[in-house]
Formats: sequence, C-alpha cells, structure tokens
Amino acid sequence: MSEDPPRKRMVKPPSGGDGGGRATPARLRTAKGRTHSSQAWLERQINDPFSAKARAMGYRSRAAFKLSEIDDKARLIKRGSKIIDLGAAPGGWVQIAVERGAGMVVGVDLLPIDPLPPAELIQMDFTDPACAPLLIEKLGGPPDLVLSDMAPNTVGHRQTDHLRIVSLIEVAADFAMSVLKPGGAFLTKSFQGGEVADVIARLKPRFAEVKSVKPKASRADSSEVYLLATGFKG
Repeated sequence: MSEDPPRKRMVKPPSGGDGGGRATPARLRTAKGRTHSSQAWLERQINDPFSAKARAMGYRSRAAFKLSEIDDKARLIKRGSKIIDLGAAPGGWVQIAVERGAGMVVGVDLLPIDPLPPAELIQMDFTDPACAPLLIEKLGGPPDLVLSDMAPNTVGHRQTDHLRIVSLIEVAADFAMSVLKPGGAFLTKSFQGGEVADVIARLKPRFAEVKSVKPKASRADSSEVYLLATGFKG
C-alpha cells in the first residue's frame, strides 16, 4: 500500500516564514486524541513539499512522484502496455500509469479505491490464491509491468515488521516472475538492508538488470528504496 493513507484530510500547507525568509514548519494546533506517531505523520504531511504538490496537481498521494521519477529514467510505462499495481490504494501510481498512456491497468488493495477509469480496481487480499488469476483475467493477458507499493500493517516490533515487509516483497516478486511477458519489468517497494538479498538473488537470473533506486520523493530519512528489475527473460 502507498505510504499516504487514502482520503486523509490534510491541513493547508504553511505560507509564512521566519525572519530569514525560510518557511516555518507548521505545528498542529492540538494533539488531543492522537498518538505520537499519528501526530508526527500529520506534521510531516503538512510540511512536505511533495504532499502539497500532489494535492495541487490532483494526485491521490505523494507516491505518484516516486513512480513518475523512476519512469522518467527507466521508461517502464509504454503506450498501450498492460500493468498490474499491487497495493494500489489510494491510487497515485494508477493515475501515473493511466496518464502516461498504459493500455490497461488493474490495481488491487485491501482498502477500497475510488474509481479511476479506465483502470480496473479490486478490493481484495492479494495473498488470496484467487486473486492472481482474477488480476490476469481483468487485465486480459500477461502484464508488461508489475508494480508493488505494498506495505504490511506494522505491529511495532522491528524484527516482526521487517519479516512482514520481506514476505510481501517475496510474494510480489514470485507473482511477477510467474506472469510477466518476456522483456517485462518489475518495480517493488523495498528497504535498505541485507534482508532482501535473497529476493535480489532470485531475481537476477530472470532479469537482464536488477538494481535499487531511491527517488527524490522518497523521504531522505527513510530506509525505503525501490527494487527495479527490467528485461524479464521469461
């Protein structure tokens, strides 16, 4: 799932500044009823330029800029291509794929996603065995590109949360390698660290190139990176 929760009401970005002309970080008026992590997340959103830009441009999440930057360099989205988006809510990546000329996009998420025609959006657990065949059926054939911005619900235990993240990366990678057209590509949310080494090792024999990328829209203080595999060998 995208890191921006769906349909979250945001506070208008600050327009003022300090005496030196720099923007003064906005603070929420009250933290009543919010957890510390929720308060911190909201304050990051208020002060984040990519979140403000996403709202101004009508994108559903700042994650749209992550995909657009990666695609500017890698040319993943081709006119008429078929794309599957795993963890699609709230729909930022689907918007970019449709905007850039994809022929058909099918997205799936545990959360509901407001319609984005002509994309097909499914509310379903991707790990349900019935999901993969349904995605291919809706797409009308094998995809040229599989995207995954899936993230698990965290429990606050670092080791457990990491294991859940790695598990989703592995499931997405296995799916991509089982359905992609020859020459296709796979892009997934990942993180810096040795835990994904096994996934990379499994991808390398099946793709011409496998590398990690960190778009500017991915926060600098986050361990988040994206794993990009191109030139699927079939």
